[in-house]
Amino acid sequence: MWASLWLAAAMMMMLPAKAVAQGKAAAPAPPSTTLDNKYTRDFSAAIQQAVWDRAIAGATWHAEHQGRWREGCYGLRAKVPEKEPITQDTIFDLASLTKVVATTPSVMLLVEQGKVKLDEPVQTYIPQFGGEARAHITVRHLMVHTSGLKPGLPRNPAWWGYNSGIGWACVTFPTTEPDEKFRYSDINFILLGEIVRRVSGEPLDVFAAKHIFQPLGMKDTAFNPPASWRARIAPTEKDETESLLRGVVHDPTSRRMGGVAGHAGLFSTVTDVSRYARMILNGGELDGVRVFKPETIQLMTTPHTPATMKDKRALGWDMETAYSKPRGKFGATSFGHTGFTGTCLWIDPATRSFYIFLSSRLHEPAKGSDVRKLYLKLGERFSKAVLSTPKAPQASSKSSS
Repeated sequence: MWASLWLAAAMMMMLPAKAVAQGKAAAPAPPSTTLDNKYTRDFSAAIQQAVWDRAIAGATWHAEHQGRWREGCYGLRAKVPEKEPITQDTIFDLASLTKVVATTPSVMLLVEQGKVKLDEPVQTYIPQFGGEARAHITVRHLMVHTSGLKPGLPRNPAWWGYNSGIGWACVTFPTTEPDEKFRYSDINFILLGEIVRRVSGEPLDVFAAKHIFQPLGMKDTAFNPPASWRARIAPTEKDETESLLRGVVHDPTSRRMGGVAGHAGLFSTVTDVSRYARMILNGGELDGVRVFKPETIQLMTTPHTPATMKDKRALGWDMETAYSKPRGKFGATSFGHTGFTGTCLWIDPATRSFYIFLSSRLHEPAKGSDVRKLYLKLGERFSKAVLSTPKAPQASSKSSS
């Protein structure tokens, strides 16, 4: 009897995507590529199992090592009001991946151009961020989360609008001195997004699109995505009015600020994020287009927290903190980030590797599900896949368009 049950379960796991749309099983296996060993198969199986367990409705993923890659998608894009099978071009709310895919590169481009200085007080660029308590907080402190500012803006009293959000950020009092403690804070990146706006003269969404997304061919990446993209966007959950959020940012603060903020609000696909990661590994260049100087990439992706601090952060990027669950066995020079909606990106320059996992964990999950446990599995299995792969002559990177 048990053998029959296991056989039936195995057959269900192999059903095609149409069956997934009917809620019967996980999606088909990913396309075969040259990055294939026990651990990459275990990596994809972990995502498949998470779909099976209803920890996530569905996910897309991409794993790459020295130009060899493997990718796939499993499960459903949406469960309600109708079931929709996920596709590789599904667009996700990236949540806090916004910090490293939009805000950090925008700030770093202004640093490269000499228009922003990392050790300049924030007050230089945002005079309203005034007062003695905030006078010694620099741009660098914001980028590594050692400013001492609180984690987020207050929700009460009720406020609405971009300018109101910036106003609240400017009057927030730090609770510790700069560089005294690592505390992850959305306020830090709300302020960084405003620095981009004030220094460049363009809102963050316009600046990032013009100088980052368009040059890299990231055609499905935007804040406040257009209505024409809606059918491909994975919904998250219902808002305060019981309306399903689909193409509208999930983060309440970003939503109050109109969907464009430095900490959250960006939507994208696994293909576009892979182009961005590949540019980082290539020292600022992709497909003949140079976005950053190699020195800027090096500056951005090395530790900037005090040497005495246990938590290690690069500029914008996580390196070794309580948030580093996707790191796996990768070394001290690796870096990445996660997002509240169930997204993660981790890059290891030492092995020229990265992986991306995009899901909508908030959309009809099983009770008690925790995507952070999945991050641990993915980091562990992909890093083992890379570290156990024999070295080969460097291959040309896969081109995504």
